[in-house]
Amino acid sequence: MKNQLVSIITPSFNSAKSIGATIKSVQIQDYENWEMLIVDDCSTDNTREVVQAYADKDHRIKLIARKWNAGPAVTRNRAISCASGRYIAFLDSDDIWYPEKLTKQIEFMRSNDVAFSYTSYRRVHVDGHQIGFVSVPKHVTYYDVLKTNRIGCLTACYDTEKLGKVYMPNISKRQDLGLWLKILKRIDKAYGIQECLADYYVGISTVSSNKITAAKYQWRVYREVENLPFWRSLYYFTTYAYYAITRRV
Repeated sequence: MKNQLVSIITPSFNSAKSIGATIKSVQIQDYENWEMLIVDDCSTDNTREVVQAYADKDHRIKLIARKWNAGPAVTRNRAISCASGRYIAFLDSDDIWYPEKLTKQIEFMRSNDVAFSYTSYRRVHVDGHQIGFVSVPKHVTYYDVLKTNRIGCLTACYDTEKLGKVYMPNISKRQDLGLWLKILKRIDKAYGIQECLADYYVGISTVSSNKITAAKYQWRVYREVENLPFWRSLYYFTTYAYYAITRRV
């Protein structure tokens, strides 16, 4: 029988207040064949102690403690390198999955022979009120994602049996976008599940500054990661900016 283990990639940094809820959302999954690789990037709070307490009671949870702070790309890649599962899924330390998320996504991938998938999700403020709903298209290509990234990192899952292990580019922001583009160069499409299966938590006070920073790194992905010519980069960046303004994503 083929390995159906799902390796969940979770970077953490000073997430003691939120990571418990994240872990619990994995533990209540009705799909039970998973491992959760939590790589702590030198937190200065008691994140490691919180995670270790869960790991002591559940062997599927594994804490990997980094000795120096390297940022989310290196941290996620460390977890990917340690992963044993056929499927690689991503969940950050302040987000949550719905209980049926893995069951529905893995069954969707298996029954439709899909190498890379994602789902719809909610955007929720840290105080609990809903900000918006991100509805995803049924499929996207490399060129679609260059224009606007509709794949939420907390919903993405890829099949290592079809793709091998694929790693994120080492940039401070938009490393998930870089990974999606890397995968989509190798396959025709990624496929979406329209059902909402996760909650992405944000703080409203930082949205404007985050968008400015995100735009800078979006440009870097075009020029430094994808090595696109200037005018082609400008075309995709203009499209990205339009979507970011009109759709607020």
